[in-house]
Amino acid sequence: MKLTLDVENTVTHRDGKLHLDPFETDNKLVMVGCLTDSGEEYLYRDSFDGVQELLDQATILIGHNIVHDLLWLWECGLKYDGPVFDTMLVEYVLQRGIKQPLSLEACANRYDLATKKQDTMKDYFKNKVPIDEIPKQELSDYLSADLKATQELSDVLYKKLNTEDYSKLMSTVLLTNKVALTLARIYQTGFTVDTSKLDEVRVEFETEKSDIEQRLNKQVHSLMGDTPINLNSPEQMSWVIYSRKPNDKSLWANNFTPYMDTRDYKKCVDNNSTIVYKTDARRCGTCLGVGQIRKVKKDGTPYSRPTNCNDCDSSGYHFIANQKIAGLKFNAPNAKWVSANGFSVNKSNLALLQGVARKNDMQEALSFLTDLQRLSALDTYLSSFIHGISTYMKPDGKLHVRLLQHRTSTGRFSGADPNMQNMPRGGTFPVKKVFISRWSGGKILEADFAQLEFRAAAYLSQDEVAIDEVTTGFDVHSYTSKVITDAGQSTSRQDAKAHTFAPLYGATGFGRTKAEAAYYTHFTEKYQGIKSWHSRLATEAMNTGMITTPSGRQFSFPDIKRLTNGKVTNFTQIKNYPVQSFATADIVPLVLVHIENKLVSMKSCLVNSVHDSVVIDVHPEEVKQVLFLITEINRELTQLIESHFAIKFNVPLLLESKIGDNWLDTKDVA
Repeated sequence: MKLTLDVENTVTHRDGKLHLDPFETDNKLVMVGCLTDSGEEYLYRDSFDGVQELLDQATILIGHNIVHDLLWLWECGLKYDGPVFDTMLVEYVLQRGIKQPLSLEACANRYDLATKKQDTMKDYFKNKVPIDEIPKQELSDYLSADLKATQELSDVLYKKLNTEDYSKLMSTVLLTNKVALTLARIYQTGFTVDTSKLDEVRVEFETEKSDIEQRLNKQVHSLMGDTPINLNSPEQMSWVIYSRKPNDKSLWANNFTPYMDTRDYKKCVDNNSTIVYKTDARRCGTCLGVGQIRKVKKDGTPYSRPTNCNDCDSSGYHFIANQKIAGLKFNAPNAKWVSANGFSVNKSNLALLQGVARKNDMQEALSFLTDLQRLSALDTYLSSFIHGISTYMKPDGKLHVRLLQHRTSTGRFSGADPNMQNMPRGGTFPVKKVFISRWSGGKILEADFAQLEFRAAAYLSQDEVAIDEVTTGFDVHSYTSKVITDAGQSTSRQDAKAHTFAPLYGATGFGRTKAEAAYYTHFTEKYQGIKSWHSRLATEAMNTGMITTPSGRQFSFPDIKRLTNGKVTNFTQIKNYPVQSFATADIVPLVLVHIENKLVSMKSCLVNSVHDSVVIDVHPEEVKQVLFLITEINRELTQLIESHFAIKFNVPLLLESKIGDNWLDTKDVA
């Protein structure tokens, strides 16, 4: 029996966020709705006797965002571990990388299916009336409409999958639905948080942030005089770094093209920006406060309109504007750096400027840029993780990790509440140490694929050089470091990692230092098989409007065209999508399910997955057993992939394990 399922539950408003899950103490399940394939409808409110009997009869469970529904059933003691058909995930796969809204109403409307239109329910939701306070009949009608819409949508999608145009996606749909159950169980299990360590890291980050802000403000004052500068303003920080600001921000981006000639670019910069002069304010004559600085003209003189003092509001005080150019006086090397708000100060550009400062022994600038980059990272990790973990940690002392399959174009996992995919890896931002085992004496094991995306590219392209390197264990990062260093820019192996595989994803040497650009040219010359494969992908996309990976996953490019310069639009995505999807949307989920199946009879459990790694909470009595399990899986990887995707996979894969008392302090397994 095909059984369509939907639930209604209360939500909790806490820390300015909505919490819909069953792990909030105040949340409760209000209603469960079930609809059989023969049209029989069952609605349960308050008492859920009878639901288990229906679940036992179900051969497949249908739902829209089925993970949410299953979590509520499981937490109420109901059991189901059979196959599922999630209409949200299926529609996502069928979109072939062209993302559209995935709500039930949006999906149903795309197929001209009837959806709920009860105005009274919209009023209830608008007025934030709790679900359990909505009259039973109105809530029942609402749930019934959702059930019918989901069932009709599933029928339409299943028929679509069985047409010639979409049949290749069936294997992707099956894997995606199978993985949904694994991700639901990871969410249910939770990752234990050491709250004392969380407080330690918070204090550590806030103290360092305060120290950096003091240093930067002092340095900014030295560079800019009394010109007010906000460290959190990218536009104002660009004044400090480049010593220029746009004359008209709204027109700035329109004056530049990414590949314009260097001479034209410099001329355009001169014509469309103003030099920032250093200014020194005199104290307000009324209150002796500093007040606010007036804007200066191109020649450094102030505009005639007086500016009021910030402290006493008296006007007409004076300041001295000298002709000394303020700021660090960097030149943006090309038009790609230019944004609508001025000159770009994003992470990659700051890193490039650091390289320029290092090469030219610009110690003041290097110190400033390093501090600025560190401050930005601290802000991000404080808000996203330290405060995010505190906000979303549940009363059980665990962070229930949300891994989502439908947020990216490639199918790789994304995260939410907070996004654990952006977790800092290294010890310079020790967020990971707050995550510990749920058992006294337990361990945290992280199994990380070695160079997974490069190995996936080696297989997809059948590049002989790349296959030989991964087979023999060639250290590609050290090689990258050597190429850049030999080109005149001393680069460590760690710093080289940012460049090693970047060309796989469409990156070029454009906008980089000469030494770094030399590596990008070298990559193309070295891996001729990858270069040819990229050309074949572009041809396939031009001829068919899409590309297909060995797993059957497809990506559409309906607007693709060849430009006058011979280049193909969407070429970056064409190169990027197959590698990312096959590696992290196909291989990683497949292995994740495989690991879960092997852990089913053990106390140890999956608690997270980040990009190409798997995190396991290991029971103290099962350490050797879990380590052996990973060794066993390494022997099975090739066969597992060949069997599932029906391909001949001639590239070795390797899971490298680290284990420790917390997620940060893990050590390589000998």
